[in-house]
Amino acid sequence: MTRTEPIAVTLITERGNLLPLDGETALLRLPANSGHGHKDGDTCPACAALTDVRALLFNLLEEVRLGLRPAFAKVIVDASAVAEPGKVVDALTGRLPAQALRDHTVARRFYLAGAA
Repeated sequence: MTRTEPIAVTLITERGNLLPLDGETALLRLPANSGHGHKDGDTCPACAALTDVRALLFNLLEEVRLGLRPAFAKVIVDASAVAEPGKVVDALTGRLPAQALRDHTVARRFYLAGAA
């Protein structure tokens, strides 16, 4: 992957506000929960893995590096189903502590451009 400039992330927090996609935009959809028997907001490792926006953004970079997807210049994160979208904002703006090298990589490569 040769792209090194920061990548804009737009966060969608309300249903129906999804922006049009183009060839330079990647889309991540964060689910509310997996539907396996707990209410939204409960601590669940399986659901946490599906909604860890920093891990998902890192995975996008890795897919490009491995040639599994084309390079992208923007990302839209659809968090309209997430019970607490503020946690997604916190992850994207560095208010949550970095847990792994991938979190530092994401902090250097992505920035929150806006929310809708």
